[in-house]
Amino acid sequence: MAAKLGIIGCGNISNTYITNARKFTNIEILACADINMAAAQAAAEKHGLTALSVDDIMRSAELDIVVNLTIPTAHVVVGRMVVENGKHVHSEKPLGVDRDEARGLLERAAAKGVRVGCAPDTFLGGGHQTSRKLIDDGWIGRPVAGTAFMMGHGPESWHPNPFFFYEQGGGPLFDLGPYYITALVNLLGPVKSVTARTSAAFPERVAGAQEIRGKKIPVKTFTHAAAILDFACGAVITAVFSWDVWGHNHPCIEIYGTEASLLVPDPNGFGGAVRIKRPGGEWQDVPLTHGYTDNSRIIGVADMANGLEKNRPHRASGELAYHVLDCMCAFEESSRQGKTVDLHSTCSRPAALPMGLMPGEID
Repeated sequence: MAAKLGIIGCGNISNTYITNARKFTNIEILACADINMAAAQAAAEKHGLTALSVDDIMRSAELDIVVNLTIPTAHVVVGRMVVENGKHVHSEKPLGVDRDEARGLLERAAAKGVRVGCAPDTFLGGGHQTSRKLIDDGWIGRPVAGTAFMMGHGPESWHPNPFFFYEQGGGPLFDLGPYYITALVNLLGPVKSVTARTSAAFPERVAGAQEIRGKKIPVKTFTHAAAILDFACGAVITAVFSWDVWGHNHPCIEIYGTEASLLVPDPNGFGGAVRIKRPGGEWQDVPLTHGYTDNSRIIGVADMANGLEKNRPHRASGELAYHVLDCMCAFEESSRQGKTVDLHSTCSRPAALPMGLMPGEID
């Protein structure tokens, strides 16, 4: 029987979640809510759902899982409310913006006997599962190093509400870093330590979307972060996350092994090209071994539902998301303290997806 879902937060990303849920037979979205009731009613009318207040969706006895699509600073607050009402919760990324609050959410969920999941789930896409298989099967030998680059000039030129991106807990690291760091943990396992420097090149930004064009946006967080990530497996990854760059030619992620180099596709997507270069040869495209190469955001929730049914761990877990948050928090700490920061957390690598899945299947 399909797990019954409710959504809190009816902003831009909610349309993607609601539409993609129909790809999976083991989940069904019944209701949506927002602090702006008009937004909830508009989403409900568009998608054939029931619009509820936030309080009512929390208390609904019909729902099994609540998908938390609120702004980052509200993720833990709303997640705690869901957990206190005895429901499983899956949050948009990041899990939170503060380690202690996020850890408290996980501890409370464990006490209540419910699960916490968190985006991104793009690492379950065919591009990254293929990359994972190549590493696991030894095609590049032992991973020893790598790079991860996410650089641009920020969302203020086009986003209809870019202000929160430049608040504390925003910036390129907390907005897009979860895709990259989660992808790296999926490929290599947990991070051991972080050595980083952070900065902000512009004290304010100017909005470009038509409705707010010309409005000034104060920058209250760092907008450039460069780091060395030491992984427990021994690999050393150079990572840069920036909204202070007008253009670059770096690949998203490359992993360098003792036997070959691997080009990994954009972790903000599900498909993309996977390429390998072995000694004496040229870069070669690798056929993707797994499906889910189109936009499949919500697959992490479907996997949680399967995990609940089959009593196994779900892949886009709170444990994984907390480790990623711990890593991101260490960037600013390392920069401020001028030293390497050892992470307090660790996590298990999420299980790889099986090959040969039919559309809509997880196991």
